[in-house]
Amino acid sequence: NARWSNGDPVTAHDFVYSWKRILSARMGSDYAYMLYCINNAQQYHMGELQDFAQVGASALDDHTLQVTLKNPTPYFLQLLDHHSMYPVHQPTVEKFGAMDDRGTRWTRAGNFVGNGPFNLKTWEPNKVLVVEKNPLYWDAANVKLQEIHYYPIEDTNTEERMFRAGQLHVTLGGNTAIEKIAIYKREQPELIHINPSYATYYYEFNTTRKPFDDVRVRRALAMAIDRQQIIDRVAKGEQRPAYALTPPDPYGYRPEAAITYDVEEARRLLAAAGYPKGQNFPQVELLYNTDEGHQKIAVAIQQMWKINLNIDVRLTNQEWKVYLNSKRNLEHDIARAGWLADYVDPSNFLEILLSHGGNNDTGWKNAEYDRLLAEAGATLDHEQRQEVFQRAEKILVDEVPVIPIYYYSNIHLVADSVKGWEDNIMKYYPFNRMYLSAE
Repeated sequence: NARWSNGDPVTAHDFVYSWKRILSARMGSDYAYMLYCINNAQQYHMGELQDFAQVGASALDDHTLQVTLKNPTPYFLQLLDHHSMYPVHQPTVEKFGAMDDRGTRWTRAGNFVGNGPFNLKTWEPNKVLVVEKNPLYWDAANVKLQEIHYYPIEDTNTEERMFRAGQLHVTLGGNTAIEKIAIYKREQPELIHINPSYATYYYEFNTTRKPFDDVRVRRALAMAIDRQQIIDRVAKGEQRPAYALTPPDPYGYRPEAAITYDVEEARRLLAAAGYPKGQNFPQVELLYNTDEGHQKIAVAIQQMWKINLNIDVRLTNQEWKVYLNSKRNLEHDIARAGWLADYVDPSNFLEILLSHGGNNDTGWKNAEYDRLLAEAGATLDHEQRQEVFQRAEKILVDEVPVIPIYYYSNIHLVADSVKGWEDNIMKYYPFNRMYLSAE
């Protein structure tokens, strides 16, 4: 009985259409690879196969979607939770352009047709996005919130002040003003929620540029960072130091390979690369998206590299969209990055760095690494699969295309009036189950 917000029925055909759309090469989706576990999806996306009917997604009837997987995929049901797998409304998409046109007006307020618990009411860029309860949602009787107002706030201090003033019920940025964390923990612990997140904060090298085409330089910079100091003195949010890209997970995966903090070895590697005591090291840039927290971490690491390696790194910040474009086009030396998992499995982190992955902004390619991840995808036995991931993780630790810095914590301020809030490692917050109460 599911309905689109305009009253049309939601059918299995909507999913097939949507998956064909995201796999269309012209669409240029960064997340198309998420569907590669479906039979022939990769071949269709890469242009090796023209007939989508040969892809393992078909509608047997309006209410039955049949999916044929390429390999055993333990996390497939989790994938269905991810927005890359959500259906889109075909008549609305094509009212404003072709199926695979980018940036058309079908997502604008007044045009958008969805099937969730809330409809898009207004969207004023850089000001506010408002959603309202969808009366046609299949479970509308149990949705208590009438509207939600989302405010795009870059500055965490501004966000915290708005929360304190009663202008926000929840801070969702993932961080709280760093200097305020200890105060809330001490004075109003019931309002601050801190819990582990399945996510990694890291820096990525542009390995196509000198001097970062030399693994010794990359290793030297990675080994000269004291991650615990960053957590204790800068981040201050109960994060955990990251010595490998993939965080520990609830199913037992713990990375065995590690990029250790070892200043003497870092200096030796830098000298071996031709820069003894930092001499003649070129001036390079560290790029981060505009944010006070990112700036503080960048300044701390800049100082560590100066003190430990005697190298100068210039800091550059860019607005979010410009920053993303710079990374995507490899117009950076070193860049801040972060990854919040789409599903709980090591593959979600390790696949970021596949040679042709849509989210690989390092220029690094490794055929053996690609082969290992393909092998993991075809391995049924859980322990054998974990062992393959460990071998892939070791390649990352040895090659260092990225510098893991810490595993995130989820840090939110939640007003007493908010009921139904549930902390979780995936940052899934079901607003269709939340409500406000003065009690």
